[in-house]
Amino acid sequence: MRSITTTPRTRRVRRIAGGIAVAALVALPISACGSENDAEAAGSSSSEVAQSAPEPVAVIEALTGDSTQITLDKGFLDALTQLKLTPGTVGEATLEGAELSFPITGGNVTVFEPGTVSPYVIGQLQHVSSGLSLSAGGTTVELLNLNVDPGVSRVYGDVAVNGKVAVESAFLFQLDGRTLNPLQVDGGQAVLEGTEVKISEPAAGLLNDTFGTDAVKPGLLVGIAEITVDLPA
Repeated sequence: MRSITTTPRTRRVRRIAGGIAVAALVALPISACGSENDAEAAGSSSSEVAQSAPEPVAVIEALTGDSTQITLDKGFLDALTQLKLTPGTVGEATLEGAELSFPITGGNVTVFEPGTVSPYVIGQLQHVSSGLSLSAGGTTVELLNLNVDPGVSRVYGDVAVNGKVAVESAFLFQLDGRTLNPLQVDGGQAVLEGTEVKISEPAAGLLNDTFGTDAVKPGLLVGIAEITVDLPA
């Protein structure tokens, strides 16, 4: 594993490599709802599911809160330590110990009984003006404005390098909902907990090229997500 140095020449090489990785991200199909192939891979598009699905157990047409929390995996934290990457937050996101949290600012969600339809959670959960930062030497990468699309099991977001937006709506994280627990309702909130969050292939390439390493592997488990949303009154 290569160590991270802070010489001017190395930082210049990283900036060039980061630019190449960003160009690769731009070349991907990165619309907010996923490509047509993504929908087919998920079994059907969100609109097709809505038309043919059985009665949902929960429908929230306009989300107003509350948050998406990720309990960071020890393997991910160990990888950051080995790479000498310092995690941080953007905007109103918080990081306390291994708990990373982003406030939900909008979107919608429909939940069906597991096993009755696939995918059984569809919609979008938006987290505008917050995100995760990773820093080493003079380089800081921010992954912000996250948009969770459970229908295609992906998280999209903007990528900024040293404060400048490099690409918008990039495919950052892959979701694995096979570990998702049944919907829980507690007072005026609904909770979906258990989805695995993993580094996507383009995001792994970007981080490796920017920080001069090959240690960030596609599919690296970031952590387990818990989504809490306010129910309509």
